[in-house]
Amino acid sequence: MLELNHKHMLDMRYRETAERCRILLGGFAKIGIIALVDEATGYQYSRKKDALQQILDRYLYEKHATWAKRFPDEFYRQIFRLRGWEYAPQTIKRPGVIGTITKDVVYKRLAPGILEELEHRNPPVSPGVRKVRHHQFLTDDIGHPTLRDHISGVIAIMRISDNWPDFRHKIIKAYPIVGEQHLLDLYRDIPEDEIDD
Repeated sequence: MLELNHKHMLDMRYRETAERCRILLGGFAKIGIIALVDEATGYQYSRKKDALQQILDRYLYEKHATWAKRFPDEFYRQIFRLRGWEYAPQTIKRPGVIGTITKDVVYKRLAPGILEELEHRNPPVSPGVRKVRHHQFLTDDIGHPTLRDHISGVIAIMRISDNWPDFRHKIIKAYPIVGEQHLLDLYRDIPEDEIDD
């Protein structure tokens, strides 16, 4: 989506979302580069002990807030389309893998360390079940706006993707995780679990 916007080939209705994605990607890339440089130089041992915690505190509340719908139906509709599953909007029951997908395409890519901290603050109460939704810990001033913009960007990438492997290729490129390997273009249409290491 960012590449299409850069080439002025993106539909006008998606340009604002693309610009927000570019800004977020720049911010996340900066944080990731700082972390990589710190790791390479050993600076992570001498920087302020609470530097990462200060970043997390801007995104997360200590205690969860009340529930409000944060993920639009379109997010799930697009997952089902890309996976080749039949989507039934009248039911809230979804395959268990939806949680894994959401963690990967949203929370892991939202900001460094967010998913790990959310899982610490919101541990499972039984296998696959948590007391509250992760997004209930996000702050109103930074966390929720970032989540909203990120989900909009993810949905835009989903819409321009033909299938799940195509989407995975694009999401990894648009919202990289520090240390995540990128798939080569020649593997674009092959499911990840079928690629030999």
